[in-house]
Amino acid sequence: MSRGFTHFDESGAARMVDVGAKNPTERRAVAAASVWVGAETFRRIVDRSLEKGDVLGVARIAGIMAAKRTPDLIPLCHPLAITSVKVEFDLVEDDHRVDIRAEVKVTGRTGVEMEALTAASVAALAIYDMCKAVDKGMVIGDVKLLRKEGGKSGTWAREEPDVRTGPTR
Repeated sequence: MSRGFTHFDESGAARMVDVGAKNPTERRAVAAASVWVGAETFRRIVDRSLEKGDVLGVARIAGIMAAKRTPDLIPLCHPLAITSVKVEFDLVEDDHRVDIRAEVKVTGRTGVEMEALTAASVAALAIYDMCKAVDKGMVIGDVKLLRKEGGKSGTWAREEPDVRTGPTR
């Protein structure tokens, strides 16, 4: 009944995958997200002139904390002893966009794709929260896994070009 989905048993019931027999390996995942903001909001993020403070600093901490709390947020995720979380930002002025890149590392029996995706997503939500008083029209999008390394399946990297058409605001 599982049809190749590892989180379901033979009867179709949800289960946490047993990774106990797997050997720990170094694993790494990189995920991305983007936040489109208005021109004035973008300027205030860059100038650090929003009343709530350093938007990107808060978003970085939010992303790191989220990666560590992924098993509390996503059902059936294993708690992991994460060894590194990095959250970086690229400010794209001509599109009034904040690109987020989250990288998570672990030496363990299962990958950190969900942790990287959670870090990027929550960093985007934190940007929205920090700026919502001045810009409720922000758009969060382009949440995606860019790369994963390690484990039985080895390395996977997104092949599609990184083409953004932008949101409808």
